[in-house]
Amino acid sequence: MQDTIEVKNLTKKFGTTIAVDHISFSVHEGEIFGFLGPNGAGKTTTTRMLTGVIPPDAGFALVLGHDICRSPVLAKQGFGVVPETSNAYADLTAWQNLMLMGDLYGLPRVRAAQRASDLLATMGLLERKDQKVQGFSKGMKQRLILAMALLHEPGLLFLDEPTGGLDVQSTQMILSMLRELNRAGTTIFLTTHNMEEANRLCHRVGIIRSGKMVAIDAPERLKAAIDRVHRVEVSFDHEVPGDALAGLAGVISVNRTGDKWQITAEDKDAAIRSLVTFGIQNGVAIVTLNTLAPSLDEAFLRLTQGED
Repeated sequence: MQDTIEVKNLTKKFGTTIAVDHISFSVHEGEIFGFLGPNGAGKTTTTRMLTGVIPPDAGFALVLGHDICRSPVLAKQGFGVVPETSNAYADLTAWQNLMLMGDLYGLPRVRAAQRASDLLATMGLLERKDQKVQGFSKGMKQRLILAMALLHEPGLLFLDEPTGGLDVQSTQMILSMLRELNRAGTTIFLTTHNMEEANRLCHRVGIIRSGKMVAIDAPERLKAAIDRVHRVEVSFDHEVPGDALAGLAGVISVNRTGDKWQITAEDKDAAIRSLVTFGIQNGVAIVTLNTLAPSLDEAFLRLTQGED
């Protein structure tokens, strides 16, 4: 599988503080890669190095096959950036901002105008194209800067908290567009604090803590890896004593939660089989049976414990 981003021993210091400490990872072509970590962990510094805003002190990053330090222009021509804070010019209209981006990327005027019209329509901003950005809501500004980042049809898109502080409608519109872009082949590097968003969107996530990468994997595998003890939640159509459940094969502990029993087990499959057998032997029917997997939030907290 080809890598769109390849990072080797990337390091950045600010005075005596090591913000990013010899990290290495790759982002595969065509995937949505989530970059997660607590505040101050090094996410923004890493992203700024990958997009050529600041140089690393050690290591290197290849972006779309180009060394971001040695060939920054070639790399930047192939990617778009959506920062957390709007970088659109407030005194210009939406249309003028997009035309400016077209000029910066050297797009023919006719092509830039066609792309601008299409993107504004997709973002629900076409009727506001001649209004100055200073009058736009946060959601409208976010949709505009996404359109600006996509104007030159990049193969790679960097996004920093793209839905932070947005209303539900704007959030769903942006997430839907990201899925469509990815299905069409765009590789996406997503920095976010939103665990649920990362869980739903990302093929893989990387977690950084104190400037070091502590985990990289698919969300489901990451969640499973941090919790070797499984939980099963069950309810029956008749009252069942907890002591009877505690003695079943594979069960470690049993706790009552409302009308349900929450069972902790080392072997999830053995515990479920035991519960089914117990129900048959004792003439009670299972009403609900759910396996409770750890959430990405739990994985994140476990891997970043000790952070402020």
